[in-house]
Amino acid sequence: MTIFDSIILGVIEGFTEFLPISSTGHLIVASEFLGINQTSVTKAYEVIIQFAAILAVIFNYKDKFTIKKIDLWSKVFLAFLPIGVVGFIFSSQIKALFSIEIVAIMFIIGGVIFLIVEKFFIPNETKLINDVEEVTLKQSLIIGFAQIFALIPGTSRAGSTIIGALLVGLSRKASAEFSFLLAFPVMSAVTAYDLLKHYHEFSDANLMTLAVGFVVSFFVAYLTIKLFLVFLEKFTFVAFGIYRIIFGVLLLILFN
Repeated sequence: MTIFDSIILGVIEGFTEFLPISSTGHLIVASEFLGINQTSVTKAYEVIIQFAAILAVIFNYKDKFTIKKIDLWSKVFLAFLPIGVVGFIFSSQIKALFSIEIVAIMFIIGGVIFLIVEKFFIPNETKLINDVEEVTLKQSLIIGFAQIFALIPGTSRAGSTIIGALLVGLSRKASAEFSFLLAFPVMSAVTAYDLLKHYHEFSDANLMTLAVGFVVSFFVAYLTIKLFLVFLEKFTFVAFGIYRIIFGVLLLILFN
């Protein structure tokens, strides 16, 4: 992996991790185009850019990471449990699903679902929950079950949690913010697992490549979170639905 590859993948990870367009799907496609094989360096790199994205959440929501917010984090942890359990039990079956075709199909399906939800299921704005701390335990659990679909490549963790949050009565902004916070335990668990599994490969990794990827991913993720919330103050998720459908169709055309 070159420095150029590191920058490209760092930008893609940082930009797509918190948007409902599947970071995994984009990274798979980008790696195919760049001709990047799965080596010790690339595995270590993936862990590093995931960790950078986690830090971006912490820096954006420093006020939420205090003992005073224990009630909020109990809800976030409850929402994490479904994907944690299912992901652990079926990890080998999930890995077997990774392919460009599945990614493309799930992009299209996710896009259609976003368009349907925006058209038919969004209730009166005045009745929506606008503060993530007002989310109930029941709503958190339902969002957590929705997140299970993110285990299918191309679905998008952010996309599945946002859809779940919209359907249980959160505003677009609150849905996105709950998804950001929920990313913390999910990505922490994934990163910790990858570190335990691939820690010996860091000694062979190109430290400069890892450092560049980390910095790029962190700053892009940090800015993306802020800009995404500004975007949602004026716009809906329709643009993301359309993008997912177009991107999925292009993948089917290019790789078949």
